[in-house]
Amino acid sequence: MIILVTGAAGFIGSTLVDRLLALDHRVIGVDNFSTGLRPFVQPALAHPQYTLVEGDLLQPGLLAPWLAGVDMVYHLAANADIRGGLAAPRRDLEQNVLATFNVLDSMRESGARRIAFASSAAALGEPSVFPTPEDCAVPVQTSLYGASKMACEGLIAAHCEGWGFEGHAFRFVSVLGPRYPHGHVFDFVRQLLADPAHLNVLGDGSPRKSYLHVDDCVAGLLHICLQARPAQTARHRFQALHLGHPSFCQVRDSVGWICDELGLEPELHFGSGDRGWVGDNPFVFLDVSRAISTGWQPRHGIEASVRATARWLADNAWIFEERA
Repeated sequence: MIILVTGAAGFIGSTLVDRLLALDHRVIGVDNFSTGLRPFVQPALAHPQYTLVEGDLLQPGLLAPWLAGVDMVYHLAANADIRGGLAAPRRDLEQNVLATFNVLDSMRESGARRIAFASSAAALGEPSVFPTPEDCAVPVQTSLYGASKMACEGLIAAHCEGWGFEGHAFRFVSVLGPRYPHGHVFDFVRQLLADPAHLNVLGDGSPRKSYLHVDDCVAGLLHICLQARPAQTARHRFQALHLGHPSFCQVRDSVGWICDELGLEPELHFGSGDRGWVGDNPFVFLDVSRAISTGWQPRHGIEASVRATARWLADNAWIFEERA
């Protein structure tokens, strides 16, 4: 197949690209390197079936020359900074909603009709049902990021209805593993490498979170979109699916695993309250039975994923300079 991946220099995007190339697909990667990292694309650049397009999805016509003959689009490019949303309120609108519209519009004009979209558990705001199913009532949004992701899902569903697209929207929990570039494990390891004796934790450590290893995330994207394809038979040819682990942990648990993995016993300094910032959901636990029913199954436990991420970060400290 010929597959186009936006956000191809990102954490999940670059991992997906490498896996697609290993499966002998031809891949066109698109990234503007605003947050993507060039070391992540180096393995792919050496592959004869990979083409890298450097450009911004907000640029009109960027994708048009590359979509001819494309069988599938994985749209992973986005602003993923939930914390920074209030400081730069247009960013989620532009980089998530408008960029997604541009992708869809270019697909419509070119004839490409299959899209997978990286949505987020944040699109559900703060639900009251746990584990949270795909068809739960969506409460009031608590972050501009989550609101933008739900808006993107709506745009994709409308294109599925109006122009016969086949759309899969994946609401991820936080994803961990090699190339992990931001989030609480990143923050904690960076702090501990700078000062092994102290660790500051935003909030009181009580929030409960589910996590997913990037290899399991990519396996779900591949299996569900290229093999199972539930959107083909879904009403309106659109299907939202939750990807996560069928369990959760407290932030306090992950703090302990990270410190143990690094061989450190720092003095812990907790904040107050059950969230670290505006939009930080104190309980993230998704019902993943719909994805599992397709034949996908996560293979990495949460503790193992946290520990593997801490090890990778400690062994690849260059990423902290890149993300400074």
